[in-house]
Amino acid sequence: MDIILKGGHVVDPASNLDSESDVLIKGDKIAQVGKNIKANGAKTIDCKGKLVFPGLIDMHVHLRQPGREDEETFVTGSRAALKGGFTSVLCMANTSPVIDNKGVVEYIYAEASKTGLINIYPAAAVTKGLEGKELTEIGQMAEAGAKALSDDGKPVMNAEILRRALEYAKMFGLPVISHCEDTNLSKNGAMNEGFISTKLGLKGIPRASEVVMVMRDIELAELTGAKLHIAHVSAKESVEAVREAKKRKIKVTCETCPHYFTLTEEAVFGFNTKAKVNPPLRSKEDLAAVKKGLSDGTIDAISTDHAPHSIEEKDVEFDFAANGMIGLEFALSLANTELVKDKVLDWSGLIKKISANPAGILDLKGKGSLAEGSDADVTVFDPAAEWVVDEKRIESKSKNTPLVGRKMGGTVLVTIVGGKIKYENGKFE
Repeated sequence: MDIILKGGHVVDPASNLDSESDVLIKGDKIAQVGKNIKANGAKTIDCKGKLVFPGLIDMHVHLRQPGREDEETFVTGSRAALKGGFTSVLCMANTSPVIDNKGVVEYIYAEASKTGLINIYPAAAVTKGLEGKELTEIGQMAEAGAKALSDDGKPVMNAEILRRALEYAKMFGLPVISHCEDTNLSKNGAMNEGFISTKLGLKGIPRASEVVMVMRDIELAELTGAKLHIAHVSAKESVEAVREAKKRKIKVTCETCPHYFTLTEEAVFGFNTKAKVNPPLRSKEDLAAVKKGLSDGTIDAISTDHAPHSIEEKDVEFDFAANGMIGLEFALSLANTELVKDKVLDWSGLIKKISANPAGILDLKGKGSLAEGSDADVTVFDPAAEWVVDEKRIESKSKNTPLVGRKMGGTVLVTIVGGKIKYENGKFE
């Protein structure tokens, strides 16, 4: 069935469109964007007073399948994504088994196709078993459809191995997504190093553990001429390092996550394990630097680092709790509140970072745009609506978020994937 989205404010930075328009969908493609489109027999969705933009793309999620289906599955993760307006996600390789060979890459596509809710793309591991010792068969995994290489969850500590990975990735046009952490500096750390870690008696993780690796990896990107993408930037000096690298025309991009422009280390007070992430929540100074990096274009993308964990992994002493929080359902509302309403970004700037830029970095053809002929992945958002995070209504299988009880600004009304309505007014297809 054809679909027409009538009278919404269409925001599509890839097409330089930021005005009231109709969007006509025929089959699985965008057929037309313009004013007063007529479409006999099409399902009409009234979008007046609402925002319409290309489906969101999260280039950093952990879906836990295969191996930890008790924490998340493709079905539950996809439902969380749809509720948050995401139509495409890149799932990280730290599953069990690890996505470190052609067979597991093919498995991801097969299971995602069976689920049939959103577009799920795999990131393949840089090293076998994420052990940092031996490179994976990069060419085979690229041919099978891997969209990036990453040992996320673990850094590649050996600079020679990362250098070779960048060189091979360059041959296949893949970005290497780097988890920047010097594990010698962060070892046994539980939160950001500073006054609050001292007050709580928790071993701190210095910002330098992230920053020195950001700087190292930028140098390796310059050496190889390969595409480097730095994951979950959280520290002020990391933002500055990327800014300088871009001035030097090095092929580096980076992302941050909503928790790094929304929360600070103060969220850990009370030994709140739901606020334990890696890299850790930083200071107010770092949060301000992240916002500045988003505003001036240094930070290219916003991803969630959606990291589901079971109650058993979080309801323990802070030192022993797993790192990570879920984020797919909250990212757009947080960005609306913390970035758009605070005038850090306008809507065009935000959608660029959460749709168009990720599509470009991962080379996802037909994604991140509403141009005629693009894939019909569309999100409709009401920026004026308010809702409160209720643990019982979280779609993710895991509930590990410090946002429960928080009032959220703006809600997703409709999520369309491949020309089919997958989520509408709180209900799934």
